[in-house]
Amino acid sequence: MQELIAKRRRLLNELMKCSNFVRGSINSVCAKCNRSHCICEVQTSKRVYRLTYKNSEQKTRIVYIPEAKMPKIRKMIANYSKARKITEQIIETNIQIFKKENRKS
Repeated sequence: MQELIAKRRRLLNELMKCSNFVRGSINSVCAKCNRSHCICEVQTSKRVYRLTYKNSEQKTRIVYIPEAKMPKIRKMIANYSKARKITEQIIETNIQIFKKENRKS
């Protein structure tokens, strides 16, 4: 049982390392300036990035992401994925601990 408690402690420490996270996906769209007779009406070269996610009421929200912040937001999304996996492992470990405690009593 001590090894399960140590495993849970290790997983909680891993979870702390990836605490800066967001849920969502990044979308790239073409931007237009909306000026008449502009080249972007025919050919758009500028890309705009947006984070799309669902809030607690399951409403879709969109947040503009400056291109300079793309590496940071990608890291935050990767951290969310890691946090979910670690949370699942913690839950499984807690269930194993609970089962062992029930056998003792």
